[in-house]
Amino acid sequence: MQNEDTIHLLKECDAGTKMAVTSINEVLDKTKSSSLNSLLADSKEHHEKLGDDIHRLLIEYGSEEKDPSAVAKGMSWMKTNIMMGVKDTDTAIADVMTDGCNMGVKSLYRYMNKYPTANESTKELCHRLVSIETELCKDLRPYL
Repeated sequence: MQNEDTIHLLKECDAGTKMAVTSINEVLDKTKSSSLNSLLADSKEHHEKLGDDIHRLLIEYGSEEKDPSAVAKGMSWMKTNIMMGVKDTDTAIADVMTDGCNMGVKSLYRYMNKYPTANESTKELCHRLVSIETELCKDLRPYL
């Protein structure tokens, strides 16, 4: 039986990958630049693959998936649509996505601190998600 911290951290990572995919889907068809579109599509694929790995582990541990909270999803949707309503540009997309990446990284570190006895493979998955978010944030800089 896995410890509770492992399952809790996996669930938070699961919610994080789902939130990222949802956020990318919200802006993907609004991109003007093919390079930004490609960057976001690639990141979405990385998030989906990691999400699949997380789902397999949750099933293996006898646990269920976790969806992002309704509040987090609603706030993200509102911010994205307000920003895109004001300026429907690649800069606005990069701005919204950068904020999302930063919030995701901050949340993931908070959860790693909250669940310190999670097993090492779960911590590594969490670090992989942080890396994906950090890399996307860095790659978005030219569009800001």
